[in-house]
Amino acid sequence: MPSVEWNPGFEIGIAVIDGQHRRIVDYINTLHDLGPTADRRHVAHVIDDLVDYTYSHFAFEEALMEEAGYVHLAVHCKTHEAFRQRLDDLQGRFNDGDDIAGELGKMLVTWLLRHIASDDISYAPVVRERMPGITQKNDGSWLKQAIGRFFGT
Repeated sequence: MPSVEWNPGFEIGIAVIDGQHRRIVDYINTLHDLGPTADRRHVAHVIDDLVDYTYSHFAFEEALMEEAGYVHLAVHCKTHEAFRQRLDDLQGRFNDGDDIAGELGKMLVTWLLRHIASDDISYAPVVRERMPGITQKNDGSWLKQAIGRFFGT
């Protein structure tokens, strides 16, 4: 399974989303670091956390795009749904005893980096333009409320 070194080229210019993408990269690298001989319980824990976090990230991203009035939201949601189905399939196979860690890692790296570079970069200017306070963390802000709702902070 490949590892990923974060670089500024992955950033879309929305700090909260960039931070979420970094966290997904951390999960990928944790799977990589566990290696092919890792205890299945450790791998299961990372896979479960990664799947949960990815679902939360997608929901957060979709809410952000909806709030900003992004016109291609439906298409973006379809790519998220296809990815969720793929993740569910891999997680199910893992739960059935298959060794999918390497396949999952490769799929995550390929999809995540391609998705950031094409799909996510396309909505970023719209969000930044229509939600200029997105990086502010004042108590009543949409961002603070959404982060708390999706990520329990």
